[in-house]
Amino acid sequence: MNRSNLDIAQNLLMQIGSGALPEAIAAEMDEAVVLEIPGDEGAMPWIGRRSGRQAVADFIADQRSLLTSNMFRVDDILVSERRAVVIGALSATLKANGRTIETDFAIVLTIANGMITRFQMLEDSYAVSAAAR
Repeated sequence: MNRSNLDIAQNLLMQIGSGALPEAIAAEMDEAVVLEIPGDEGAMPWIGRRSGRQAVADFIADQRSLLTSNMFRVDDILVSERRAVVIGALSATLKANGRTIETDFAIVLTIANGMITRFQMLEDSYAVSAAAR
């Protein structure tokens, strides 16, 4: 039975929130998944465009090791035949300098054949860069 795009998005959020291993989370994505987080490349290791499951696993591991999550709120999940879009807000503190990032976000998941083929996170990249630099 095929999972719906809503189920895929909810499962991803549940896995991330429950602390599942980054490699286990990435294993449920397409082998050539594209990870895209536009912004000030170099400010944080995950900013930019990368591809492959290892890129996703590294993104999740880096977030967990470099940030303390203060709040992660999902306001809505919008779905279509090809995508699921998670809309919400987050607050996190950088462990290295104690600065806090607060931003609304949209995570755009492109899905084909029951697999996430693209993970794009849109956030206040200026706030992320300012906190990191």
